[in-house]
Order: sequence, then C-alpha cells, then structure tokens
Amino acid sequence: MLPGSIQITGEALSGAEIRDICESLKENSVRLLSVRGCQLSDRDFGRVCRGVSESRSLAQLNLNLGVVSSGSRAKQLADALEANRSIQTLFLHGSPLLDAGLVTLNTALSTHPSLVSLDLGDCMLGDEAVQLICGMLPPDGAKSGLRELTLSANPAITTKGWARLAIAVAHSSQLRVLNLDYNPLGDQIAGMLAVAVASSRTLEVLDLEGTGLTNQSAQVFLDMVENYPTCLRVLVLAENAISPELQQQISDLLSEGEDDDDKEAEARGSSVAPREKPAWLPHSSSNSQMVLMTSGLGESFLAETEM
Repeated sequence: MLPGSIQITGEALSGAEIRDICESLKENSVRLLSVRGCQLSDRDFGRVCRGVSESRSLAQLNLNLGVVSSGSRAKQLADALEANRSIQTLFLHGSPLLDAGLVTLNTALSTHPSLVSLDLGDCMLGDEAVQLICGMLPPDGAKSGLRELTLSANPAITTKGWARLAIAVAHSSQLRVLNLDYNPLGDQIAGMLAVAVASSRTLEVLDLEGTGLTNQSAQVFLDMVENYPTCLRVLVLAENAISPELQQQISDLLSEGEDDDDKEAEARGSSVAPREKPAWLPHSSSNSQMVLMTSGLGESFLAETEM
C-alpha cells in the first residue's frame, strides 16, 4: 500500500471504518482512496462523498465494481466532484450508471479542473452518454480535458455513438490513452478509429482487445502506421481473429517509430525532453493497472489500483 493511500476490496464497511476514512480525507492525508466492490449503506456513501468534497489531497478515487449503485449515489458523487478540486483519476468501472447516471455526473466531470483520467468501463452506457463524453475531449487547449479514457464493455453503444467518439478523438488536443476493449466494434467501426488515430496528434495507446476484429481491420492499421505519421505507440489487438503475423508487423512498426522519436530527441540535445511514455498496462497481462498521475505543479506519483 502506498503512503497516503486507503485500499479496501470487497468488504462490508462498518460505520467505524467509514468514520476513519472520512477523518483521513478531511485531514488531507489521503492521495489514493479505493473501496472497489465494497458494501456500504447509502448514508455511509454520502459521508464518504462529503469527505471527498472537502479533501484537498485526494488525487485518485476508485469506486469500481458497483459502489455507485443507484441514481441517488451518482448525484451524491456529482455534488462531491463539483466541490473537489484535486482528483485526477476516477474509476467507476462496473457501476450500473446507464446514460441517466452520466447525465447526472456530466457537469461535475466536464468542468472538474484536475480530472485527466476516467474509467467508465462496463457502466451500461449508450449513445447519449458517448455524446456527453465527447464534450470531455476538447478540440483545443482552451480548457482541460481527459488524457486517459476507458469505455471497455459497453455493448449498448451503437455505430452512431462510436462514430461520434472517433470524430472527437481525431480532434482532441489531449487524449493519449483510449481503452475500448470488449466492445462489439467489428471491422467497420475499427476503420473509423483508424482514421481517428491517423488524424490525432496526441493518441499513443489504443486497446481494441476482444472487439470482433479480423485481418481486414489489422491490414488497415498496418497500412496506416506504415505510410502515415502517427503518435500511436501501443495498439492492443489480442483476442481478435487477427493473424499473429499481422499483429507482429504492426507492433514492430510502432516500436520503430518510438525508437526514431528517441533518436530525434537525442539529436536535438538534452534540453528537449523525450516523448513521455504512456503509463499503461494491457488488462490481459495483469489484474492491476499502473496509472501515472501528474499534478498541475508537475509533481507525479505512481499508484497501483486493481480493476
């Protein structure tokens, strides 16, 4: 466990434990709070949200696996996020938000001054939610936006929703990591995403694991990375009907591009920093995810939290 962190998984939290969590939040001694899969009453959830709203130190909040289980809890969380100014990463993976839940959270998420990483995987979202999420990917640097977005396993999103997201990704000025694994995308949507990747000036990691792709999609991505400049450094294509040879060709080309960037940075001199590598691990290789958090003051820390 990291200093300044509270990490509890799958437990029924007592009133005393909730009180300790809230006191630590109000004392500004917590940077990471994870209560993934925990059971707590609506009253205690409200108490935690009030603690979150008052905290000036909390940078990462993990409420994965159904902790935000109702519309009323989504409203309490929204109120907390509107008051909070420090959270940089929010995990809501496996919460039954539906589009209505994201509507409730939208203003708090889209106007939060520090939020850069958002996990909405397996949240039962549809096209209305995607339209709101696109608003969190601004096309210029005039306002802050997401750098990491996870929309894994939201099968209710239609082709129209994915097309909207692809356009937003193409024009986003800040998005670096996009996780779309275990959505039934297919080759047509993958083609839209390839165009978005080719247009993006920031996207470095795209996870398309288990999304119903074939060699047709892989060939499009291969042609893109072979013939056009791209910021992409990692493309995950595991658990698709794609030949290992094509996957390896794409991986090799992306690796070559990364090496070329490093050489260019060295040639320009030590005064120019090399490209920052995305702090990301494929879901399939581990039960945990490493997230690099960077504050507005340039301070960074590495936090590990399970999905």
